[in-house]
Amino acid sequence: MPLCKLRLYGGFVLLVWILFTSSLYAQAKLTVVLKEKDSLKTQHLSEVIVPSGKREFKVASPMPVQILSGKQLEKLNSLSVADAIRYFSGVQLKDYGGIGGLKTINVRSLGSAHTAVFYDGMSISNAQNGQVDLGKYSLDNIEAIELYNGQKSTIFQPARGFFASNTLYLRTKTPEFSDGKNIKIRTNLKTGSFGLFNPSLLYQQKLSEKFALTASTDWTKADGKYKYRYQKKNGYDTTAVRQNGDIEAFRGELTLHTQLNPSIKGSLKAYFYNSERGLPGAIVANNYEHFQRQWDRNFFVHGTIQSSFDKKFELLVNLKYSKDYSRYRDPDYKTLEGALDNKYYQNEFYTSVATLYTINSWWKTSLAADFSINTLDANLYRFPYPARYSYLGALSSEMNWNRLDIQVNLLGTYVDEQVKYFQQGDSQRIFCPVLSASFQPSNNKNFRIRAFYKESFRLPTFNDLYYTFIGNSSLKPEFTTQYDFGSTYIIEPKKFLQSASFQADVYYNRVKDKIIAIPSTNLFRWTMVNLGEVDIRGAEINSNFVFKLPSQVFLDLGLSYTWQRAIDITPNSSTYKNQIPYTTINSGTLTAAINWKNWQINYSFMYTGERYSQKANIAVNYVQPWYTSDMAVIWNGKLAHLPVKMGVEVNNFFNQYYDVVLNFPMPGRNYRLNLSLNF
Repeated sequence: MPLCKLRLYGGFVLLVWILFTSSLYAQAKLTVVLKEKDSLKTQHLSEVIVPSGKREFKVASPMPVQILSGKQLEKLNSLSVADAIRYFSGVQLKDYGGIGGLKTINVRSLGSAHTAVFYDGMSISNAQNGQVDLGKYSLDNIEAIELYNGQKSTIFQPARGFFASNTLYLRTKTPEFSDGKNIKIRTNLKTGSFGLFNPSLLYQQKLSEKFALTASTDWTKADGKYKYRYQKKNGYDTTAVRQNGDIEAFRGELTLHTQLNPSIKGSLKAYFYNSERGLPGAIVANNYEHFQRQWDRNFFVHGTIQSSFDKKFELLVNLKYSKDYSRYRDPDYKTLEGALDNKYYQNEFYTSVATLYTINSWWKTSLAADFSINTLDANLYRFPYPARYSYLGALSSEMNWNRLDIQVNLLGTYVDEQVKYFQQGDSQRIFCPVLSASFQPSNNKNFRIRAFYKESFRLPTFNDLYYTFIGNSSLKPEFTTQYDFGSTYIIEPKKFLQSASFQADVYYNRVKDKIIAIPSTNLFRWTMVNLGEVDIRGAEINSNFVFKLPSQVFLDLGLSYTWQRAIDITPNSSTYKNQIPYTTINSGTLTAAINWKNWQINYSFMYTGERYSQKANIAVNYVQPWYTSDMAVIWNGKLAHLPVKMGVEVNNFFNQYYDVVLNFPMPGRNYRLNLSLNF
């Protein structure tokens, strides 16, 4: 709390100063703006998305953004959302192996809990552990994946979208009907290594001119067995088969879309996920077999409605109720009642109201307020049974001129936490400012520079504080300060070079009381610690090219590189200036796709540099660099007048043995077959 509180008055003064000076500037330029009104309509690019290769960039966004959508997603060898986001720069995917292994996202070394995940505009939160397992979300129904550093570049959004250090948006397919067709059906089947069997179905129906229905479901079953290499220093080198990595999961979604009139639209979504999986565990001390099991059941229903009352005022309302169940069984851990068998029940009620008011042609302001209740129950004796009441508010202003866009946000939150046993509940009152800008320095509308400053925080999760094997009730809230400066440049299409785009950013993050989760013997037991202060400096470069070759051959080429140094700067720390756990200095990706008529060949390469598994940067904690190459051949055509897509994928083509997380070996070479039919 002190970090943001000390800056509250400075942030408020900054907000008032910017609004005041911007108003003076606008009054001075008002005549010019009115004269150039028509040209401004075409030059303002805050909502323009320019596609290029595998990724898309919002040219005028004051926040760095990377987007994968539509056919671009199909060009990647990806089974889930987790597989796809590996190709974003600045992202570390923590993968604990195989299809059933936990998969979480870490952006710019700020930690998984600092990345908010939104599903069709509604946040997916987890007060219990703060992490969203992205392996649970299949790509079969995903239309686009957007990653924003800082926050989404719009002031008209729920308050929760402003508070995270980074935001990941998943958008499902919206039904579109043409040629008098009222029903669309797509079936898909994936099978391959690890005993994978994954059928899915997408059904879309036009109910009337104002209503449409979407149903999506998939079932995943795999034994999770794969070969891996185990080496012991000054000892033996052997190949073993990964055990207890099986999974069986079912996902179902039902969405009702409505467009009552041009000014009112909304949706109502119900989501259900149920799975049982083995937790393969760490390969340490010659222990190759683990028997822990985990069950997850997630259900939520959410509704959203957006209305424009007139040209100046818009309203966005969201409601959500979610109920999550998690069970963990460890036969190796004995209690008085027998084998350890913990069950957790989490409930959340969430509501949000956001308003947008257009003051004039260059100035908009918004006010968003969120309220949520999170509770956690368990079948444990004298469990704390925490309840967290959160109130979030965001006052925002956006100013757009010919070449300059400015956004200012003032964020405030009050969190009241209550527990039943032992610990005393705590409350937090925090205010944080955000400032961002985008500027077009020349007449070229496809070249922009941008910068942002943001303060944010995250409270320790219920597991951080109270879980039996994890909890540390003395944990402090974690505060971050982010600085970013970057640019985006798009080259207009040419004859040979169809398109080219470049995006580069340098950034600096300062984290106080950083919370680190360090895995122990299995995926359900961790060690939580505050590191004190962390200094994070980095640079990201993205480039995409599309070439038109002879004989109607098209080549898509994407390159990304990240340099990052994240060190512990806690005074008097034994690990002072050591790289924090699992952060790599160098990483990069290369993606390429060749398209010719109905055929497509895809190749992707990923490199992750050396890092350390613990706070101390010593030889015993060293984790070697790794790289993988994935390839695919895809055919799109028609069989019996039905659109058909068939593909063969080879992942980890060169059969590299590597660990993303130390002692959690990843699969070697593996295969996957895809078949998709449209009706």
